[in-house]
Amino acid sequence: MMLQANTPTKPRLLILDEDRIMLQSLSQFLRREGYEVRTSDNPKEAMSIMEGQPLELLLADVNMPGIKAGEFLRDVRRRFGHIVIIVITGYGSIEGAVEATKMGAFDYLTKPIIDDEIRVVVEKAVRQQSLLFENQALRSQLDLRFGLENLIGHDYKMLKIFDLVEAVADSRTTVLITGESGTGKSLLARAIHHRSPRRDKPFVEVPCGALPETLLESELFGHVKGAFTGAIADKPGRFMAADTGTIFLDEINSASLPMQVKLLRVLQERSFEPVGSTQTTTVDSRAILATNVDLPQLVAEGKFRQDLYYRINVVTIRLPSLRERLSDIPLLAGHFLRRYMKETGREILGFTDAAMAVLQRYDWPGNVRELENAVERAVVLCRRPQIDVEDLPETLQGLPNRPRIASSDPTEESGQAMPLEVAMEGPERRIIELALKRNEWNRQATAAELEINRTTLYKKMKKYRLDVGVEN
Repeated sequence: MMLQANTPTKPRLLILDEDRIMLQSLSQFLRREGYEVRTSDNPKEAMSIMEGQPLELLLADVNMPGIKAGEFLRDVRRRFGHIVIIVITGYGSIEGAVEATKMGAFDYLTKPIIDDEIRVVVEKAVRQQSLLFENQALRSQLDLRFGLENLIGHDYKMLKIFDLVEAVADSRTTVLITGESGTGKSLLARAIHHRSPRRDKPFVEVPCGALPETLLESELFGHVKGAFTGAIADKPGRFMAADTGTIFLDEINSASLPMQVKLLRVLQERSFEPVGSTQTTTVDSRAILATNVDLPQLVAEGKFRQDLYYRINVVTIRLPSLRERLSDIPLLAGHFLRRYMKETGREILGFTDAAMAVLQRYDWPGNVRELENAVERAVVLCRRPQIDVEDLPETLQGLPNRPRIASSDPTEESGQAMPLEVAMEGPERRIIELALKRNEWNRQATAAELEINRTTLYKKMKKYRLDVGVEN
């Protein structure tokens, strides 16, 4: 049985204006339209009202005495982020009202206010507030069900990865993470560490590709005083720093063949000698490695040791590219939007439909990192209540308006041949998911709509991981 939220039948709003006649006429009209209305002619009193009772909308004249428009709007957005603001302004103040929308107001009305105009604006604002409420209600559920620290996704490929992380986190097993640059390999390594018994111990990251070969050995294993020119004191290496914790070796493919021999030893025996020393050091560090290239191909070419590959290829986790999970883009974009709004102090309601469509049509060669950069840029440049196409990077603005399925299922046109059964999994999953949502996840009603028996529906829900949290 599904519990319904205890929401009010009438949207609640507050009108703030120093003009008593305006307050009376506007409040009477909106009450006739079915709204629950409070009024105030004092900014401090208005703040007290918003603190004392839940409201959905605020209609405010921000040019009245006692109000500094920018400070007032920012304060309301900071303290009451769920309230949608409509600015009321007189003639000659339209530029100020437009500026107010850039500071977080949803829309503005100019005096004298026409009934039809306010009816439309307030109805739009109520719909916007409903979306904000739903987003806030779902966000915690999504973070719990579809998140792993800062690694986010609800695509079935990502859910499988989350399950695998939970399975391997408690062990000392070596993990190899593969995937293109920008897919989040470092985040995944940290997630494994934070879910392991070593979570309170050090997590040491080593970007092997960024270190010269001459320094990599010293960085990993340390050195003793006098081992080479400039070694004026003993220095412990990264493996020693990660003792009892986790060491993450990124871009392991960049290590030279001689270095690979030494890595193989420390991974097998958990011991090594610092540069310039004959004394063997033993460590207890869990190793997680990552690469953005095809290691089996490097093995075939003689550029990567076969014995090291077999040693590190115990549990392999492949992170899909962003173009393989386009359905995660709205979730990721929303996550980055909240992060950079907090960093910049900006208030943005979200993305326009056009902007989100562009984000989902782009191929994202830089993967999640490129998406994050695009959202950060949009937050900085946006001067509207919502991020629009014009706020996105130029590489996205020129995309042709071609339709594309926002899905990462194997039905994406990859140019590669695949069995029909595999190709049909994506559309079938989407059809079942939409039917379940229409029927509030009632299996019996969904099976009847799809004209299949309930057992068949349940098997398909299990197959596509649509049975999480469903009880009926």
